[in-house]
Amino acid sequence: MPSYTEKDIRNVALVGHSGAGKTSLCEAFLHGTGVTSRLGSVADKTSHLDTDDEEKERSCSIESHVMNLSVDGKLLNIIDTPGSPDFIGPAIASLAAVETAMVVVNAAAGIQVNTRRMRDQAKNLGLARIIVINRIDSENADLADLVANLQAAFGSQLTPFNLPAGGKKSVIDCLANDTGDSDILNVAECHTNIVERVAEVDDALMNRYFEDGSLPVDEVRANLPKAVAEGKIVPVLFTNARSGVGVKELLSFVASCAPSPAGGKQRMLIVGGEEKPIPQGNSFCGQVFKVSIEPKSNIKYAYIRGFSGRLKPDANLTTSGEKKGVRPGHLLKFQGHDHKEIDEGIGGDIFAVAKLDLHIGDTVFDHTTEGRIAPPKFPNPMYSLALEPKARGEESKISDAVRRFTDCDPCFKATHDAQTHELVISGVGDLHLRVILSKMHKLYKLDVNTKPPKIPYRETITAPAEGHHRHKKQTGGAGQFGEVYLKVEPLPRGSEQPLEWSWDIFGGSIPGQFEPAIKKGVMELMQQGAIAGFPLQDIKVMITDGKHHPVDSKEVAFKTAGKYAFKDAVLKAKPVLLEPIVDIEVTVPSDNVGDITGDLAQRRGRPSGQDMLPGNLTVIKAQVPLARVADYHSRLSSISGGKGSYSMEFSHYEPVPANEAQAVIAAYKPHKDEDE
Repeated sequence: MPSYTEKDIRNVALVGHSGAGKTSLCEAFLHGTGVTSRLGSVADKTSHLDTDDEEKERSCSIESHVMNLSVDGKLLNIIDTPGSPDFIGPAIASLAAVETAMVVVNAAAGIQVNTRRMRDQAKNLGLARIIVINRIDSENADLADLVANLQAAFGSQLTPFNLPAGGKKSVIDCLANDTGDSDILNVAECHTNIVERVAEVDDALMNRYFEDGSLPVDEVRANLPKAVAEGKIVPVLFTNARSGVGVKELLSFVASCAPSPAGGKQRMLIVGGEEKPIPQGNSFCGQVFKVSIEPKSNIKYAYIRGFSGRLKPDANLTTSGEKKGVRPGHLLKFQGHDHKEIDEGIGGDIFAVAKLDLHIGDTVFDHTTEGRIAPPKFPNPMYSLALEPKARGEESKISDAVRRFTDCDPCFKATHDAQTHELVISGVGDLHLRVILSKMHKLYKLDVNTKPPKIPYRETITAPAEGHHRHKKQTGGAGQFGEVYLKVEPLPRGSEQPLEWSWDIFGGSIPGQFEPAIKKGVMELMQQGAIAGFPLQDIKVMITDGKHHPVDSKEVAFKTAGKYAFKDAVLKAKPVLLEPIVDIEVTVPSDNVGDITGDLAQRRGRPSGQDMLPGNLTVIKAQVPLARVADYHSRLSSISGGKGSYSMEFSHYEPVPANEAQAVIAAYKPHKDEDE
């Protein structure tokens, strides 16, 4: 049984932009509390957390890493998350496991793309936020100006709890001290701001503050977790991970002032579309927030955040709605790459199970029940590549490897496109997919050729028309005969069903038993396309007449007759090629707005609005053809100097301009069909 309870736990995720020093802070935490005997370094490739070969090679985190510390009688579960926008998936997933997001900011670089994105994610999820300004010894770091920019961007709730002092060689506690010397700002003013912000959590506390003009420090400290949990105050603390300045003070602050699982954000169980509190008691409920596969042993580990009850190794672990469960067997507490076995997992804690088929976002129980905890919303991966094996016979191996990567990364997707017959992988950006392919080579010795995937065009018609086909074969014995007349009409663009079917036969010219065969032929062409090899949509088909033979009419004959009668009609119905249009939002420094809007216009983009953000940033919204933004990641990076980000979501289909449509149609090489 654990020696700690839910109230003793503090769950914290370190988030922010790449280069802010999140992993270095975690290494300082481990070394400062005696967990490790040496201070690990990302630059020297001696980190205890970034142990993956790709992470060492690129000197940045690619996956999230879990560690735990004992500080001032509290258990701190800390998750170090990737800072590159390309690896935002594991970072967002980690927020599902914590009550507090520690947003780490590089003192010299200031507010960067992922600083804002992850802070906004944490706020939208209702998590407590702590801002840590790291690398305070950086040259050209204007700390006072940075604090002002942070408050302008994220709100006046941001309140310094300590300040650099002694030439950035130490920090002074602004809660414990109402006077003192610091390198920036005023200790007395910061102390007053803290007291005023904390007083807002309780009317009685506020009244006492107004009456007395102050509050005892112990009383302020006692109410801090509630103030931080409710977002009434967002503490700002200063550190230098490499020299250890402010590290001990930061850990003590988290242990005493960050909310526990009992006092922080409470998750809800969605049952039948309604949100309900998670029942508290002995029955276990938790959620998987991370999945990893150990390269050498191929053991799959699922990391679980417990929300209620207790889980023992011999329990029956089930996912929502499943009747048959599995025994966890072993419950593990991870410390970076290493782990140790524990006797029991409790609500509020973070632990892992091995060799179970669980996925990120799964809600798990120790009994059969319905309901799920909603996972965070992940960005839709829109940067895609089509894969082809370099060596024959490796298709299944590549599919297996890709499936493992999709298990571990919520923003990595893979699909076998039935239309184009390609294995298409999709990620957040170019770096994301390059790392996946590098891992595939190093871990599984698999090499692939890549190319941009085919754009999923569609075909449709724009006018009504009639079609006819007679299928007749005579080969000596029983023959084949079927004749079909039909009409087609266009349906509204984006109809719920791609095909509307109407059987308008009267007088038995075609027996009803052949209707399924004719429809099968029509559906076959719906998938194959008529002009460029892309699926048809938004069409109404009416079977109006035909002929049959009492001996030679067979299903295969009417299937063929239906297919080519339909094709005859489609080719007469003014067919057009449709292209996917996406909604795109581009966030860039305001200085780049003109270049971005001009570039989008060249891509046939239609602007739909702009929003100004604090920190000299602008969000540009537009609709643009997917075919024109397949390479947008590299172009945006070039224009914005790596400071821009974007997201895309499918919007609708619309006709391709005539000149571009002709090029796509001309490239189509249909297979010869012997039945035609």
